[in-house]
Amino acid sequence: MALLLTALSFASLGYGAGDVSFAQAMQVLAGAGRDSDAGFVVTQLRLPRTILAMIVGAALGAAGVVLQAATRNPLAEPGLLGVSAGASFAVVLAISLGAGAATLHLGIAVLGALVGCLLVLLVTQVSDVGDDPVRLVLAGAAFSGILMSISTLILLYDQRTADEIRFWIIGALGGRSAATLYWSAPGLLAGLLMLLPAVRPLAALALGEKVATGLGHHPRATRVWALISVAVLVGTATAAAGPIAFVGLVVPFVARRFVGPDIRRTLGLSLLIGPVVVMFSDIVSRLVVKPYELPIGVVTAMVGAPVLIAIVRSHRLPRL
Repeated sequence: MALLLTALSFASLGYGAGDVSFAQAMQVLAGAGRDSDAGFVVTQLRLPRTILAMIVGAALGAAGVVLQAATRNPLAEPGLLGVSAGASFAVVLAISLGAGAATLHLGIAVLGALVGCLLVLLVTQVSDVGDDPVRLVLAGAAFSGILMSISTLILLYDQRTADEIRFWIIGALGGRSAATLYWSAPGLLAGLLMLLPAVRPLAALALGEKVATGLGHHPRATRVWALISVAVLVGTATAAAGPIAFVGLVVPFVARRFVGPDIRRTLGLSLLIGPVVVMFSDIVSRLVVKPYELPIGVVTAMVGAPVLIAIVRSHRLPRL
C-alpha cells in the first residue's frame, strides 16, 4: 500500500485536466522550470491537492474503521450515519449566516459531525444497535436526506452561499489553496491522537460488552470518546474537501480483507488505504472528462456503492 500510494502521488502530480504533461511535471520536481506555467501548476495546484488527498483519505479511512468498531456494525460509514451530512449542514448554515473563514468552517464542521452522529445513534438506541446493522444505516440515510434537503433549500434561497460552496457541497479537492493544509493537517493529527486511548478498549469491545467490562473497560465511555474522535476526523475532511461518501465504508472493508477484524491492525492499514482510494478517485475525476473535472464525490460513490451492495447481499453479515 505504501508503494501504491507513492506511485499514485507521482501520478497525481503528473496528470491533470490541463495541458501540463507528466514529463513536464517530473522536470519541475527535478528542479527545472519552477518559474514556468508548468511549475505553477505542479507546485501551486497539484502538490497541495495531492497532500490534501492524503489528509482527507487518512481521516475518512480511520473514521470509518473506528465508527464500525464502536457500533460493531460493518455497514457504519460517516456518509451513511449522518456524520458527513451533519458537518456539511453545519458549514452551509454557518456560511449563510455570514461566516467565511476556513478555520471557522473546521470548528463548525466538527460540531455538526458530532451532533449528526449522536442524533442517529440516539434514534436507533445505541445499546442494541449491533443486533440489526441495516437499521442503523436506514436511520442514518433518512437523517442524511433530511439534512441535505435543508441544505439545498438554504442554497436555493441564498445565492451568496450557493456561489461560495456550489462545488464544495458534492465533494472536491480542486481549487483548494495551500492554506487549507495549515489547518487540515493539525485537524487530522488531533483526531488520530484522540483515537489512541480508545484503540485497546475498542479491541476489547469487539469481544462483547460483558467481556470488555470484565477486562476493566467502560463500553459507553469508549463509544462516546470514539465518536468525538470520529467527529474531529470527519469534520476536518468535510471542511477541507466537502462530503465525500463511501470512503469510510470501502477502506475498512479492504483493510479487514488483508489483516482481519482487529482494529489495532485495520486502523494502521487504513491510514494508507484511505489516501490510496481518495487519490485514485481524484486522478480519475481529472482524466475522465478532460479538460473538465468530475467532483471526486461522484467517483467515490461509483466505487463505494457496489461495495455496499456486496456487503448487504452477503449471506453472512458479520459483527465487529
